[in-house]
Amino acid sequence: MTLSSPYVLPILLLICSNVFMTIAWYGHLKFPQASLTTAVMASWGVAFVEYWLAVPANRIGYAVYSGAELKTMQEVISLTVFVGFAVTVLGERLTWNHAFGFAFIALGAFFIFKGPFS
Repeated sequence: MTLSSPYVLPILLLICSNVFMTIAWYGHLKFPQASLTTAVMASWGVAFVEYWLAVPANRIGYAVYSGAELKTMQEVISLTVFVGFAVTVLGERLTWNHAFGFAFIALGAFFIFKGPFS
């Protein structure tokens, strides 16, 4: 399976898009001195790049994944990227509450990809 495979490429594009979206949504928190207008405009510019990655990811991925599977992948990737961002950029620490919450989300993802049950 190559990186351009419709099974792999959407995942790679979603990872990249979520890096941009996490920066767009949360990067401004490192700059509390910036005005709200500046934060919104900068975030909007970063989010523009995110759309150029997310839309093709979903278009390409829909050839082999369902809409629910694509959304589930996006959410799992989003949380994974955010955890890395929160720890490395925002300096937050993870707790057992996070581990349990993420475990339940992983369980939900399992059911999305394993179904439908008869």
